[in-house]
Amino acid sequence: MSSPDSDAVRPAATPASNWPALLTWRSLDAPRMESVRVQLSGQRIKATGRIVGAECSEHPAFSASYDLVTDEDGVTRRLSVRTTMAAGERHMSISRSGEGIWMVDSGTHHQRASFGGALDVDVILSPFFNALPIRRYRLQGGADELEVPVVYVNLLDLTVQEATVIYSSAADGIHVLSPVSSSSVTVDEDGFVVTYRGLAERI
Repeated sequence: MSSPDSDAVRPAATPASNWPALLTWRSLDAPRMESVRVQLSGQRIKATGRIVGAECSEHPAFSASYDLVTDEDGVTRRLSVRTTMAAGERHMSISRSGEGIWMVDSGTHHQRASFGGALDVDVILSPFFNALPIRRYRLQGGADELEVPVVYVNLLDLTVQEATVIYSSAADGIHVLSPVSSSSVTVDEDGFVVTYRGLAERI
């Protein structure tokens, strides 16, 4: 097992001329979709996305929007999230300093922490955010088991916690062990998720 420093068929990489691009996923077992406009410049990512879900056994009806910016190495610099439900709205911003300190601000709660040296955020219910470590560590080309510390965001109540996501090569793509599931993903040659078994598929 290593720490940060397949045979599955994958679509061809999106040519550079096709960026920015709009990527859209639909849930496999819940009434939910995610759509995100992605701009690439080398490893730098700027993304503006939305996740919409109808009420089901997994979650209440909600709509969430997010804006993400990374640095030139693909390390998260800031993320803002706004979630709307019938009961009202919540908003949160997360930023990472050059010294590796994360600052979380929800308006009523402020937090400063290293989150175990995390370089990435991961958002529950979103296949998009897996691209951050996959691209930076080039996991789409195959890799040994890799433990990735993340700032883990619960999209519904906007709580955050320190967590570890484990990625490893598998016969059917990249195996992903997160705090809430064990599954596998296939990705395109740019590192963006095509299918996330049990969660979503790109359309």
